[in-house]
Formats: sequence, structure tokens, C-alpha cells
Amino acid sequence: MTDQCDIGLIGLAVMGQNLILNMADHGFNVAAYNRTTSKVDDFLAGPAQGKAIVGCYSPEELVKKLKRPRLVMMMVKAGDPVSHTIKQIIPFMEKGDIIIDGGNSYYEDTEHHIQELEPLGILYLGTGVSGGEEGARHGPSIMPGGSVDAWPHVKSIFQAIAAKVGPNNDIPCCEWIGGGGAGHYVKMVHNGIEYGDMQLICEAYSLLQEGLGLSNEELYDVFTEWNRGELDSFLIEITRDIFSVIDPDTNKSLVDVILDKAGQKGTGKWTSQLALDLGVPTTLITEAVFARCLSAQKDKRVRAGRILTGPAGALEKFRDSTDRDDFIESIRRALYASKICSYAQGFFQLQAAAAEHGWDLKYGEIAMLWRGGCIIRAAFLERIKEAYDRDPGLENLLLDSYFKEAVGMSQKAWRDVVSAAVQIGIPTPAISAALNYYDGYRSERLPHNLLQAQRDYFGAHTYERLDKEGVFHTDWLGERRQPQE
Repeated sequence: MTDQCDIGLIGLAVMGQNLILNMADHGFNVAAYNRTTSKVDDFLAGPAQGKAIVGCYSPEELVKKLKRPRLVMMMVKAGDPVSHTIKQIIPFMEKGDIIIDGGNSYYEDTEHHIQELEPLGILYLGTGVSGGEEGARHGPSIMPGGSVDAWPHVKSIFQAIAAKVGPNNDIPCCEWIGGGGAGHYVKMVHNGIEYGDMQLICEAYSLLQEGLGLSNEELYDVFTEWNRGELDSFLIEITRDIFSVIDPDTNKSLVDVILDKAGQKGTGKWTSQLALDLGVPTTLITEAVFARCLSAQKDKRVRAGRILTGPAGALEKFRDSTDRDDFIESIRRALYASKICSYAQGFFQLQAAAAEHGWDLKYGEIAMLWRGGCIIRAAFLERIKEAYDRDPGLENLLLDSYFKEAVGMSQKAWRDVVSAAVQIGIPTPAISAALNYYDGYRSERLPHNLLQAQRDYFGAHTYERLDKEGVFHTDWLGERRQPQE
């Protein structure tokens, strides 16, 4: 079969294989290649058997099997593997052909590749794909950005294989994001929000299990109930399921024998680093990243736990004096309010990045891209879409009428939970960061007038005034009151 395949895909790890199978199920002919060619044979003899999938054993063969303009999608590790794969295939491509990076690449790498390929007339798409293995197979969330001229050529394929939402289940979770690295940037922020969501759920779990002493069976019931309301989401659903799984080796709940040492692949860290570059306070995601870093220091924490002490007797007293049902509801409310702040921060960062890079991002559409297929899919995202429909120029989600009311109704519970966590010594860095952000954001005056005075005192950094225009400097040493001997 020559010049007959609709798209070629490089990289036959599970995500790549599942995307190919998804494409084939939707009537597309797909050419498949992997650097280790034995994986091609295994794939053809296994999951791809009987489907419209053609195995290829070199980049040249892959490109020759494709219709023009040729579409080549890479599902390889970010960084050097992406650059290496591009160098392998461009000798066989022509003007107007399209290369698609479907991995978790850094957005500036995507912009570099666009510029690199532009003189050759080759178009490039940096495309975020979310949903894990299951999403890739049955419908992921897809966030394409890059060379806008490439979008019409891939739109039908991507929207066919994407997850579908809406009343008639016919709205694809795939739409054009913007030029340059916009697609990968939006996917990065998605992953950062995912870090925040997961950390918030872990803190709620810690409060329920350690604070209230709930069993895994009781936790299953709590998360089942939570998933029927405002917190309805993929992550709440899988958390519920996790509490029901028994380890066959120990006959204990599997979650209880898993080491409390979290891994990460870098997208959350990128979100935090870029927030600092933009000067926007994406504090909850940053705390979620730091929480993973602290969890990774398992040996150090074990040693510290033998030396450092917490509030003696506070946990027992808390359990004895607390109405469990009321506090479970308070945790639910605190979790929801914190989640609102997390998304408010994520979308605020997207707005700042769009202004910085000249991207015309559609925030309501982005929310709907995340409504299905991806890891942070949740009913809650429809509320975000509605907020941006009401006000496309909305400065911050917290200012929308729905979210303002939702946070307001949760405030007492939110503060009670943070206060209780402090009193009994259970760390809640993300929930606390969300509340601190909310209190900071609603404060007309913060104590940074003092900070500016300090900066001017020791470094002549100047300051502005409330009562008149201009930039000022004071000889603080000369003006100070002399301390009495």
C-alpha cells in the first residue's frame, strides 16, 4: 500500500498504539513505525491484527505510505527524542507536509521546531493529548496548536477520535488552540491543574483517614457520595475505586501498601516556573509540586519523624469531640472551594501567557476541551464555560457570580478545615494555599507597603505613594528615630 494511508504515527508505546487503534476504528488508514522495529511486528500480530494499519520499518517507508499532504504524528518522549525523530523524517518530506508532536513537549521547544521547519515549507503542530491510555484508545482530549495552515488537514482525524461531550454527545473535545506553542502550553497548564486536583484530594483523604479515622470502606462511601454532586469528576471517581481494591499478596487494601513517595514528569514544575516568569500567583499548583518533592524525601521524613514532635494528644481529642458527618461535609466544601481557586489560578495564568505571546485563547472552549477524555474531566468545567460565556473578558473566575457564591457558601467550612488541620498537625499545603490566595486576592490593601519601605531603606529601590503620582526615595537612615540607649 503506497500513498494510501491517511496518517503515519511514530512511537508504539501504549499511548501510540492506542491512538492508532482509535484512528483505525474511525475509518482511517494508519501507517505505524517504531525505532525498535520488533515492536511493529508485535503490534501487527497483536492488537492491530485485521485492522487498516500498515507496518513500516523505516522513516522513509512510513513517509512513502502517506497521502499528500503527508501527516506524521510523533508519540515519543519530549526533548531530544522529538528533535531526533524530526531529523530522521524531514529528508523524505515535501513542502506542505505536516509533522505533529503529540507528546508533553515544552512549549518553547515546539516554537523552535516551527521556526526550524518553516524555511522548508513543512508545517508543525504541537498537540497536547490528555486522557492516558484509556483516553487514547476511546477518546482523548486533544489540544492542537502551531502552524495554523496545518489545522484543516488534521481536523477531521483529531475531532473524530477525540472524546465527545454535550447533550447529544457530539461535541468533540478537540478544537484549535492557537499559534506557536499554545497547544502545548494549554496542555501544560492542564497538567498543572491536575497536580493541584490530585494534591487537594490527597489532603482531603488525609483529613478523613488520619483525622477522623475513616476506614477504606467508609472512604469508598464518602467518595461515592461526593461524586454525585459538585465534585463529580474522573479523579474523584477513580479515588473511590482505589479504596475498593485488595492486594492479593497481603489481603490488605492495596492503597495502604503503596509507598508514599510521589513521582512527577515535569509539567507541573514547568507551570510553576512559567508562572514566576509571568509574575502570576499560581500558588496552589506550586504547593502541589513541592508536596510531591517532599513526599519523595521518604528516608529523610522517616528520620525527622523520630525527632520532631507535633501537637500531643490533639488528634485523639479532635476525634472524640468532632461530629464526623459535619466535618466530612466541611472537608467536601473546603475541597470544592480550593478547586475553584486552583482553576482560577490556572486560567489566570493562561490569560497572562496569551497576553505575553499574542495568543487568542478561547477560555470557555478550553474548559470544554477538558470536559471529556482528559484526566481533569469534571462536570465543574461546564460552570467555567458558562462563566466565560457570560463574560468573555472575565478577569478571574472568582469574580463570576456562580463561583463567588459557591466560595462564599463554603468559607466557614473552608476556614474550619484549615484551622483543624493546623491544630491536629495534618499538613494541608494546597488547601491552605488556596485559602491564602483567596484572602490575598480579596484584600484591597496588603502589607507590602512595608516591604517597599524595606526595599527602599536597604537598596534605594524607590516606592510609589497613595496620595500623589511619581516615584519616591527616602533617606530612611537620616529620618529614623534614634533608638534610646
